[in-house]
Amino acid sequence: MLPVVIRKGLNDMAQRGLGATVGGSENVLSFAVSSAPDCGTTALNLVYQAAEVFSNMEDHARETEARAQSLCKSAVESLKLAENRIGTAERARREIIDEADRKLQDASKALKQAQSRIAAAEDQLTAVEFRAQAAEAEARHAKQALALVEEAIRSRLLCASREPLAECSRPALQSSAR
Repeated sequence: MLPVVIRKGLNDMAQRGLGATVGGSENVLSFAVSSAPDCGTTALNLVYQAAEVFSNMEDHARETEARAQSLCKSAVESLKLAENRIGTAERARREIIDEADRKLQDASKALKQAQSRIAAAEDQLTAVEFRAQAAEAEARHAKQALALVEEAIRSRLLCASREPLAECSRPALQSSAR
């Protein structure tokens, strides 16, 4: 099949009455045979028309090439913009990951410190419990000793007021022996 530009040029020749026709399905150019004196003029006209067709083809090719170059340039610019966006996104992603890593390290450090404080508080609590148990034991002993002293004082005071001293000293001795 003939390119559109060539077909158009040949159709133009046929419309001008130069005796050239384009076959629709055969893609064959037919030229009518003209008389001998017009052959030089017709040949010259055909050369001009062919030059015009080729000129039109070259113009069309230049326009197509210019459009292709424009599309390529636009595609390259779009690619550069996309690469810049990708680079920006990568940097932002790295910054987010770095920030998350710092926060994770800070949280880990805070957790270790909290665990250390909890362990120290547990140790202090254990020490306080031992001291409280010791103090309770001392308090029981002191209470028992106080009870013995109170009993001894009562028995002596009561005995001193009622009975002679010799008899009163026996129960106090017995109480202190307990």
